[in-house]
Amino acid sequence: MKHTLQLKLSQHLTLTPQLQQSIRLLQLSTLELNQELERFLQENPLLERDEEMSEEAAPLPSSSINTISHDGLTASEQAEETSPEAAPSADDVVEGPWLEDTGSYSARGESEESEYPQLAAVAPTLREHLNWQLNLTKLPERDNRLVSLLIDALDEDGCLTQPLEELVALLPEELSVSPEELQTALQHLQKLEPTGVGARNLSECLALQLQALPEDTSFRTEALVIVTQHLDSLAARDFGKLKKLLHCDDLTLRQVQHLITSLNPRPGADYAALETRYIVPDVVVKKVKGIWVASLNAEAMPKLRVNRMYADILHRNRDASFQKLAGQLQEAKWLIKNVQQRFDTILRVSQAIVDRQRHFFEHGEVAMRPLVLREIAETLELHESTVSRVTTQKYMLTPRGTYELKYFFGSHVTTETGGACSATAIRALIKQLVAAENPKKPLSDSQISEILGQQGIVVARRTIAKYREALQIPSVSMRKSL
Repeated sequence: MKHTLQLKLSQHLTLTPQLQQSIRLLQLSTLELNQELERFLQENPLLERDEEMSEEAAPLPSSSINTISHDGLTASEQAEETSPEAAPSADDVVEGPWLEDTGSYSARGESEESEYPQLAAVAPTLREHLNWQLNLTKLPERDNRLVSLLIDALDEDGCLTQPLEELVALLPEELSVSPEELQTALQHLQKLEPTGVGARNLSECLALQLQALPEDTSFRTEALVIVTQHLDSLAARDFGKLKKLLHCDDLTLRQVQHLITSLNPRPGADYAALETRYIVPDVVVKKVKGIWVASLNAEAMPKLRVNRMYADILHRNRDASFQKLAGQLQEAKWLIKNVQQRFDTILRVSQAIVDRQRHFFEHGEVAMRPLVLREIAETLELHESTVSRVTTQKYMLTPRGTYELKYFFGSHVTTETGGACSATAIRALIKQLVAAENPKKPLSDSQISEILGQQGIVVARRTIAKYREALQIPSVSMRKSL
């Protein structure tokens, strides 16, 4: 085979580091963005937060950010950007309000309270609460240890899911613990607060709470019969069978049911450590002079700028020894620019959503119109994947509540007139119909489908069932009441 040389000319698109960073920042949530910026602030000395900016100033300083058109940067424009290895000239140094190189410290007060900050009290866990009560009892040492063993075996709801025989098998043989001893320890545990703790099933949990009530409590005896023997019938709402078993009328059975439903099936849940998640909306929607307008939330926007001291050093020294500092300056400028572009894109997409869903802001979920990502992408001349990144984990504060941007997108159902109805609007209609139904004769899925059909919305029964389950609305048999 003869070796030859060939010259081939081709074009291909390459993502520059700046474009890659822009895409990555766009898909981050507000919390993830702040974490990413903290990493940049620690690694790059030329980047710092602008603490002097007013809290009401939503946009970043124009002197610290290159202006970006609403159409965004094309791939060819990105390719023309200066690479991070190229050292910028002195004219590239960003000018603007600089942070003075002055130290700052917090002056301590004269009182001891300023030196020792107050800490929030930590609520005790279920295990700590039970062990505290156990220490107040005068049980023998062996029984005390067995009760403590059972406390460690409880789940988050305060229930004992493991059989006593299984727990006995896990203990060392030299302890010679019998199932009868563990049963006695369980009885001691079930006398502690909260009432119902240590139950092995739902029936026992409810029975323990009923037994703790005064004996003269109305309908206590009937309720005990139901929770210990006929709890499945109550769950299935077989009221006819329950009335025959108790030899009572509807009013009595209704009172018994009310007493049972007032009990706590998860007695240990109040002591569970719940992690509160806070959402900072990226966009705020308000009605201004009859028009719904979206604006960026100033509190969610990081305020960044270039450090003046290091920029001045770079301005005075242009030799090769400051090559790394010059590269960090360029990276700081890129980051500030990409952060601004991120929020600019979020605002554009949010306003486009508001323009198309203005009936939702006026009338609620029933007025939600069908919307897909492609429609917003074509309107703003963006790629559909860009709109998908913008609407993920980004939130909008409206007079009707806080919603993720993806909430305003959804499938549609064709109407008889040839139009389309949003799935969100159909779910809202189902909620309204269920809320207004007769509790003694709740609407079935077929009846809901017929009612919507009379309004011109053709929805199959199985689709109604799917939407109802998504809304966590029980079936017609479970919604029936006395």
